[in-house]
Amino acid sequence: MATTPPFRADHVGSLLRPAELREARARVRAGAISAADLREAEDRAIRDAVARQESLGLRVVTDGEYRRDFWHLDFLRHLSGVGVTPVTGFRFEAEDVPPMPAVIGKVRCAGPIMVDPFRYLASVAATAVPKLSIPAPAMLHLRGGRRAISRDHYPDLGEFWADVGAAYRAAIGHIAAAGCTYLQLDDVSFSYLCDPRVRDGLRAAGDDPAALPRTYADAINQALAGRPAGTTVAMHTCRGNFRSTFLAAGAYEDAVVEAMFSTDVDAYFMEWDSERAGGFDPLRLLPRDKTVVLGLVTTKSGALESREALARRIDEAARCPVEIARPRISHVPDERTRILTEAHKRLVPHPSGRRVSCGVW
Repeated sequence: MATTPPFRADHVGSLLRPAELREARARVRAGAISAADLREAEDRAIRDAVARQESLGLRVVTDGEYRRDFWHLDFLRHLSGVGVTPVTGFRFEAEDVPPMPAVIGKVRCAGPIMVDPFRYLASVAATAVPKLSIPAPAMLHLRGGRRAISRDHYPDLGEFWADVGAAYRAAIGHIAAAGCTYLQLDDVSFSYLCDPRVRDGLRAAGDDPAALPRTYADAINQALAGRPAGTTVAMHTCRGNFRSTFLAAGAYEDAVVEAMFSTDVDAYFMEWDSERAGGFDPLRLLPRDKTVVLGLVTTKSGALESREALARRIDEAARCPVEIARPRISHVPDERTRILTEAHKRLVPHPSGRRVSCGVW
């Protein structure tokens, strides 16, 4: 049994907001309640979500990102020099799409970001490891490309990436000082770069998509340089998820995966929940000291996968030839925060998960 993350039953972290919390957010926007009232509602929802996760036997818990409007912007816009702007270029086929970050000044970390939310999470976690997720550095660049980064402040993108690395090191230092030992970088960039449509959009923005996998990987390594000992860092990559829609499609490509696997993280949560993700062949590139968690349970549909379908996918991954060295490949059939279905709208165990786990281990 693993004693450090990722665990055999692990999860990405974001949960559907309960009705009480959605109502509280609407009321605070309307001026009917105060920000303090909203914070109390968030505290209650997080406390209940953590208790539910622990009751299911999970050894890692998150706050469901219940305090955030968007998974990435709530962190990024707390960096000095970062604002938001309407989306340009490729976008979700959905209404009310979130804005994208824009760099409007020198990027700095002026103080702790998401430290207080983590401290509350840790205070209500009784038996499990609290995990915090933050967006990867590439999220400052991917959506808008060069056009979304001020040329007045950054005529040279090399200086931009150096500042981003320094800002992230400071932010991660604050998070680690608060006691966080399990950090997740949410990074859709590597999956997006496997989609020709996304690459075309980046070219139109004045970027070279062939060079970006290495640029983004280097940015992560700069951000993690000197990370505290004993900190586990995982990366979650997917093809987008907004109102159960996706943005990108395309199998993982070798050049992109090689760059991703060169990052100084311990584990990769990789999406393989549909044919859009292609096959498992890129696993042959996984280095010996890395772990891949197979994302096989979809969040795009309320229909649950069968035991046979999950076991078949795991067998396909296990048969993948390995060129560098044999990796450790985990699966999480009874994870993904115990899939939230349209039928229940709550945390429930995936009915096939435990039977598949017993058959695999």
